[in-house]
Amino acid sequence: MNSNSRQSLVDVDASTVQKWLDDDQAILVDVREPDEFQDEHIPGAVPFPLSRFDASALPSAGDKKTVLACFIGGRSERAAELLLAAGHRQAFHLDGGLFAWKEAGYTTTS
Repeated sequence: MNSNSRQSLVDVDASTVQKWLDDDQAILVDVREPDEFQDEHIPGAVPFPLSRFDASALPSAGDKKTVLACFIGGRSERAAELLLAAGHRQAFHLDGGLFAWKEAGYTTTS
């Protein structure tokens, strides 16, 4: 986890992300490519591929947390770093990605 006094990258486990989604406290942004997203994704996730990632075009979360996800965590961590570089104060990333989500027993959809 990378953090300093102004900005922070926060790794969040699957159960915390599920709770935030259930409580309408977060939006989940899937940074995998469109074909990967189409094959399988977390219900309610918004597709926003890292290959075309533009922090200024990220869907607005309002007061909600924006949680980034990919398959195992590498691309979502990179997307979080891009958000921080663009001036966002905090970036959340699903630790272990879709793989950890499924390992925790949560469902996916296609």
